[in-house]
Amino acid sequence: MVTPDLAPRNGAPPATRRSGPAFRAAALIGWVALSAVLPGAAHLRVGRWRTGLLLLGGYLTVVACVAGVAVGADAGLAGRALGWLGQISLVFAACAVAWFSLVIRSYVVLRPGRLPRKGQILTGLVAGVLAVVVAVPFAIAARYVRLSEQTLDSLFAAPGAAGQAGSGVRPDDPWAGRDRVNVLLLGGDWGDNRIGMRTDSINVASVDVRTGNTVLLGVPRNLEHVRFPPGSPMAARFPFGFQLPEYRPGWREDLLFSVWQYAEDHPELFGGRRHMGAEVLKETVGHILGLRIDWYALVNIWGFAKMIDALGGLVVSVDRDIVYGLHNEGVVKAGTRRLNGADALWYARSRTFSDDFDRMHRQRCVLGALLSQADPATVLTRFTEIAAATRRIVRTDVPRPMLEHLVPLAWKVKHAAITSLQFVPPLINTAYPDWDRIRLLTARAIRASVHTQAGPSATPSGSSPAPSPALGPHRHRHSPTPSPTPVLSPPGTPSPIDDGCGAPPTAMAR
Repeated sequence: MVTPDLAPRNGAPPATRRSGPAFRAAALIGWVALSAVLPGAAHLRVGRWRTGLLLLGGYLTVVACVAGVAVGADAGLAGRALGWLGQISLVFAACAVAWFSLVIRSYVVLRPGRLPRKGQILTGLVAGVLAVVVAVPFAIAARYVRLSEQTLDSLFAAPGAAGQAGSGVRPDDPWAGRDRVNVLLLGGDWGDNRIGMRTDSINVASVDVRTGNTVLLGVPRNLEHVRFPPGSPMAARFPFGFQLPEYRPGWREDLLFSVWQYAEDHPELFGGRRHMGAEVLKETVGHILGLRIDWYALVNIWGFAKMIDALGGLVVSVDRDIVYGLHNEGVVKAGTRRLNGADALWYARSRTFSDDFDRMHRQRCVLGALLSQADPATVLTRFTEIAAATRRIVRTDVPRPMLEHLVPLAWKVKHAAITSLQFVPPLINTAYPDWDRIRLLTARAIRASVHTQAGPSATPSGSSPAPSPALGPHRHRHSPTPSPTPVLSPPGTPSPIDDGCGAPPTAMAR
């Protein structure tokens, strides 16, 4: 085989500057760099046609296949890919090794030994740096994919986990014949420095699995006389509704937000089974609304601040000074500003000179800002911190195999109609709830959602209500009735999501 020589023949003086050592070194590096983009180029340059064509042909075939998959990719493929994260991570790791080796081998076959010693050292260093540069993106991708797999495995229930409904997922019918799935969305306040956990934000997302049309049902945390499903251990314990003795004169803990912790503290009601808080609250909220709750997702609002810090802060338009703290020791100033995690948390959770429903508006504003500002570049550059924060702040009983089917459903929701029905005064009386009315309004909202068309009035799913931050000290059960929340539609009619972050509606009392 004839091997073209990058160096002049012995005894042949350089005819021009272009044939000097510097040019030959630059040419060698150029061919190495071209080989990093088009594998096999260096081999073709030196006449190794079989190897060069094999490398180039294989590379172009892979690129064509990947491009074809990318063009035809849909949410279903994205969902299935979540089950292949381990294999994908290995593929990226193999690509990192292969590309590193390819660059080094391309440098070797170009015979750098014919260059002067200084040229060999210089080109060797450049080739080594180039090999590392082309391998690093694959190595980072492998690490991120592996970290994603570990995060998902830590968050979602393993197949066949005890007590997890829906662990046995049928690929041909993942929804088990149902036309809707209902997910309980909770905001809690557990932590090492807190006793117990309260679910201070309680919402249900009822999703049509065919269209993605969604109804967000907001259930007040301070519902009294909560009723439990007939025949359940909690119904046997509280046949006339959830009522507890005063733990100090005038103060009680028997509101809806305490159901989870009560179930956690009394395993004897469930035959000694522990950690029944989530299951009991799912059954309870489902009974209140007349729905079957499939899964829950709980966000720890104290860890929510770490997520915001991991993203580098959050730009929020604060319509007025927000005072916070037990003794009014802090304030989030009005204006458009970048809030760190702590300030964003206080902005979202403060009730000083305010009420629960004003706070709900600010929470929605914070979540909307988070979703709009978490751009891909920021997420990638802070991926490790975000993944670590996610593990600390989220709990759920969604089975891991269901992710393959929930991803396409989430894509439908993003492009479907989303309406909201909040069971707050004056629609209902939280001290003496009309349970039949709540179930009737829920059924009406779901029926209306089935025929709702996505349009300008319905916003993307990212504008759903935020998990509510934890409240301060436990509130007096008979505290004054909160000021009415604005009803954007006639009472009982689901309204489009309002994702604006300006001043709260004027109908809201201060």
